[in-house]
Amino acid sequence: MTLSALNSLLDQRHSCRAFLSDPVPKDQINQILTSAARVPSWCNAQPWNVTITSGPETDKFRKALQDEVTADTPSPDLPFPASYSGIYQERRRECGWALYEAVGVERGDRAGSTRQMMENFALFGAPHCAIISSPTELGAYGAMDCGGFVTAFTLAAQALGIATIPQAAVASYGPFLHRYFNIPDDRLILCAISFGYADKDHPANRFRTSRAAPDAFVEWVD
Repeated sequence: MTLSALNSLLDQRHSCRAFLSDPVPKDQINQILTSAARVPSWCNAQPWNVTITSGPETDKFRKALQDEVTADTPSPDLPFPASYSGIYQERRRECGWALYEAVGVERGDRAGSTRQMMENFALFGAPHCAIISSPTELGAYGAMDCGGFVTAFTLAAQALGIATIPQAAVASYGPFLHRYFNIPDDRLILCAISFGYADKDHPANRFRTSRAAPDAFVEWVD
């Protein structure tokens, strides 16, 4: 593996927002999980727990999640950011407007933006969804370790030609997910990863977000 090859993989990976219905072979899902589990973790705790849906179970979950969203309010296990300000708000808006432009939602079109937002809870049509959780007792360190797992999962999937999108929106309905999947209360639900094969012709997959250069986020102490 060269740095050039790694950068190529990183460039190919993107948050897929429209999937084909074709399922991913289970042996390939296991390959992704095996690779993702090689990431470092605090004291080698390896805190990630993964619940994966496939086939009709994904469709059943998708329907139940959408019903929950229309009937209840978000209640994430891990508190969402208090706010986004400065450059973080700018990047957030850049991503949002790029998506809306790609799918034809104009500024001020609240119905259109709501419709696109609800695609999160349809899992963007993905045939699989992975729910990532971590032991509550490990707190922020368990969550940080799981962030590494999520990154490795998406890259391993991309190496096999499988598209992914990590989703905080799904995890915002924590109590529902605990009930639906019988996930113990002593585990924090951190995010979901919807995955499958990308619908490359869908307009939602025709834009890419920008990345800041090192000078924007590094402070050298020489």
